[in-house]
Amino acid sequence: MAHDHHEPPDVPPAGQVPREIFQALPKADLHVHLDGSLRLSTILDLADAAGIDLPARDPDGLARAIGCGAHAGSLVEYLRGFDITLRVMQTDDALERIAFELAEDAARENVRYMEVRYSPMLHTRRGLKLTRVVEAVLEGLRRARETYGIESNVILCGIRTISSASSYEMAGLAVAYKGRGVVGFDLAGAEADNPAKHHRDAFQLVRDNNINCTIHAGEAYGPESIAQALHVCGAHRIGHGCRLREDSDLLHYVIDHRIPLECCPSSNVQTGAVHSLASHPVKLYFDLGVRVTINTDNRLITDTSVSKELWLAHTEIGIPFADIKTIVLAGFKSSFQPFHEKQALMRRVAAEIARYDDAGGVRPAAASS
Repeated sequence: MAHDHHEPPDVPPAGQVPREIFQALPKADLHVHLDGSLRLSTILDLADAAGIDLPARDPDGLARAIGCGAHAGSLVEYLRGFDITLRVMQTDDALERIAFELAEDAARENVRYMEVRYSPMLHTRRGLKLTRVVEAVLEGLRRARETYGIESNVILCGIRTISSASSYEMAGLAVAYKGRGVVGFDLAGAEADNPAKHHRDAFQLVRDNNINCTIHAGEAYGPESIAQALHVCGAHRIGHGCRLREDSDLLHYVIDHRIPLECCPSSNVQTGAVHSLASHPVKLYFDLGVRVTINTDNRLITDTSVSKELWLAHTEIGIPFADIKTIVLAGFKSSFQPFHEKQALMRRVAAEIARYDDAGGVRPAAASS
């Protein structure tokens, strides 16, 4: 990536599509953590108002303390940034504002559909009830929908490192809010030594209630973590899945069953799950027939956006723009929306994407009579 020093990053080399085209495309983000996607200014604001201690009092210092865009070297190190963001996410007003701003930021880069994930139990330090946590976030997303037209749903998370009992409680919340803005359940947190099978009761509860689930797997641990997510816990999508290529038999199972991967390329480099963008397996997976989607993971901690991730997939990973269009559509196709809502959105989005040729040019619109 040394060329960045010699030319502005938005000037594409010959044959590459400029970044503003990626900005203009309609997009989905299926893997974005609420507590990793705040604005720095909002963290400072909320901390000032509530007298909350932060490691820095200015945006640059705070960005360094959180590790925005920096190589953390491991998932455990990467997760330390959340200790800071969670400090200001303990009131319903703060949660409502943060959810609204996340959807506002996404809408500004033409994200049409988003699934926001977080674990309500991490927002109860000041006595907030779990139901209040869920409702505050849903309220913020609803307000953004009314203001900007962006559709957002919620995925609630159990945390691998806390306890199976608390994951079961989060699964119960997902059941309670099914059909009211919550569309899925996830298991997040440090993967090594915290196998998904310990949380199988939570996934059983969710599946007994016909709720979708996705699991972080194959990010900081090998393909057996993915196998467990699929076969023991019944995941419908896999978060990250970087290490799926290490087990060709499982890889083919994922391809055959159209199990979507929620790929987050920059985040994977940051956590050390892959060495570099150039060596990221997302292009290999796509070429083999995996249904891949490209997402942000954490807009703040990874210092990214969906447009940026897609642009990097094109410029650094080498995915042709024709394939980027397919990947963008896969994001909508792989959502946990009810089928008819998804179908209606897909039709609109597919028509918009079809206006772009494979070189990123916009075809003239058909003349309307």
